Amino acid sequence: MFEQITDKLDGIFKKLTGRGYLSEKNIQEAGREIRMALLEADVNYKVVKNFVAEIEKKAIGQEVTKSITPGQQLIKIIHDEMVNLLGGTRSDMAISSTPPTVIILAGLQGSGKTTLAGKLALYLRKKGHHPLLVAADIHRPAAKKQLQLLAESIQIPFYTAEAGAPDIARGAIAQARENLFDLVIIDTAGRLQIDDALMIELADVKKAVSAHETLFVADAMTGQEALNVASEFHRRIGLTGAVLTKMDGDARGGAAMSLKAALGIPIKFIGTGEKPADVEEFHPARISSRILGMGDIVSFVEKAQEVIDLAEAEKLEKKLLKETFTFEDFLAQLKQIKKMGPLQNLLEMLPGVGKQLKGVTVDENGMARVEAIINSMTRQERTHPSIIDGSRRRRIAAGSGTSVQHVNMLLKQFASMQKMIKQFSRLSLPKGFPS
Repeated sequence: MFEQITDKLDGIFKKLTGRGYLSEKNIQEAGREIRMALLEADVNYKVVKNFVAEIEKKAIGQEVTKSITPGQQLIKIIHDEMVNLLGGTRSDMAISSTPPTVIILAGLQGSGKTTLAGKLALYLRKKGHHPLLVAADIHRPAAKKQLQLLAESIQIPFYTAEAGAPDIARGAIAQARENLFDLVIIDTAGRLQIDDALMIELADVKKAVSAHETLFVADAMTGQEALNVASEFHRRIGLTGAVLTKMDGDARGGAAMSLKAALGIPIKFIGTGEKPADVEEFHPARISSRILGMGDIVSFVEKAQEVIDLAEAEKLEKKLLKETFTFEDFLAQLKQIKKMGPLQNLLEMLPGVGKQLKGVTVDENGMARVEAIINSMTRQERTHPSIIDGSRRRRIAAGSGTSVQHVNMLLKQFASMQKMIKQFSRLSLPKGFPS
């Protein structure tokens, strides 16, 4: 996510390292390079022009204190301006005081509206709401069935009908009131391109249900084209926010950096993967930190809190102190990490780690391979790895679809991990504790 712009900005900051102060000349040079980096990232030209002008205005004449470098000073200025560019503060969902709250998802075909509807419903249910998913796309073949299957897979109530889109929306509201659902998420039809019929239908749906949120859903990888399409949707039906899908595949970040500044539409969520739980709130300050390679430890902690069982964590802590950490424990931890989302995205949230990963692809298959190997062990082998001899290794390799070399490598790594745990647990014992 944002790799292209992050790498370019990092190079610009490094050039300023060692300078005694931020002169007008080196600020203007940096400004030109920032301008080119943003344009190459497909950020809107007017947005780039205003952004760079603000940076230059605030940076020129700034004194650099002894405790920081000119590069660090510029990073602070750029970070603050980027936060403003992305919207300043988090724009929360509008929740009606009189249920149900109605959310309409709009956008072109292929933008990921249907998948997002499920992700959003799952996210809002975790927040304590009771959502109803509604299929109001009456044009795309199997669109209703797709949302129905998705709703069933995540156990979210579903509604549709054999009627026009506005009537389906009205029926959904009646269903929500009858069954006490406090949120209605309406998946609407898309087109390969904007046309009058699409806009008229969307306007009729919005009017029929008095929507509290009308969210434009865009594929982040379409870059500045997403801005052009959003502009037309906003003009014709009035948008309250945007959601960028497929952010995990977008190395540029042009759409994310253009929408709010150009149209005044806040980005409310981003899709970060293919799994139902892979959706995040859009926080301008956190995203700015990610773009500048500073990580996003707050989002990392929030993800961890969602999946980590505190009671299990306490049990694990006791096991570590007693040096009884087994493959059973390791497998449980692996499953919790997988729930947090793609490993590459998680590592990029850790300050400093993103830069170290430059050019490195995290092997997600490696985690699956480790899980398969552990699952192919007997319970006794998981708790007492020392009994795994040559014949057991061959059986485990065959059962997991891996090689004996992979099994040997995992056993060796686990033995090293146990040795390290033993050293740390002894260091943490209080004085006088018997060892």
